[in-house]
Amino acid sequence: MRDDERKRPFDEDPDDEFEDLFEEEDDPFADDDDDPFEGLFPESSEEAELEEIEAQLQRLLGGEPTSELEERAPRFDRGRELEVRVTGVYERIEHGQPRALLVQVRDNYGRTVPIVIGPFEAHAIVSALNDDTPPRPMTHDLTRNILTRLGVSIDRVVIDDLWQGTFYAKIYLLHGDEEIEIDSRPSDAIALALRFRAPIYMAESVLEAEGQPEDYS
Repeated sequence: MRDDERKRPFDEDPDDEFEDLFEEEDDPFADDDDDPFEGLFPESSEEAELEEIEAQLQRLLGGEPTSELEERAPRFDRGRELEVRVTGVYERIEHGQPRALLVQVRDNYGRTVPIVIGPFEAHAIVSALNDDTPPRPMTHDLTRNILTRLGVSIDRVVIDDLWQGTFYAKIYLLHGDEEIEIDSRPSDAIALALRFRAPIYMAESVLEAEGQPEDYS
């Protein structure tokens, strides 16, 4: 029941560090029209290229390459998508458990779903709920400004999947007559939907799995 907030550091090594270590050698076949190796090896297929990319990622990041999309299949039979509304952002404090920030959404049947989010996304959602305008645009405000200047709007946001306790969402953009689907974390999708005043939906299967009766106490 988490909105994935993990980030991996990436250290980029500039190529110019090794620029002068090796002398450039002349290509013995540069002026030869006949390549002696031509035709010996078939052109790499798309599958081979994907395997090579996966291998490079494994060397860079370490560990076994993830196949999340394959492991997630088959996904929930989503069924209907019901509109939900953001009821607030809360801090969960439970004995023996680490503190967590939650954004809570509610459907028209009184079912609520809490989603764990990070502090920056919590601030972005609260700012949108309160119609606060920062003196300088924060990340989600900047994203809204960029999309608006490009003539792109958000049609809707759908929280459509739950896998190993992690929620997944999609943002549906409109650019003229074209609809563009973007994969997103629910926290970012909600923060942007609130800024565009776009509706937020949740797959009924996710609501059935995680929905809780609203507590009026």
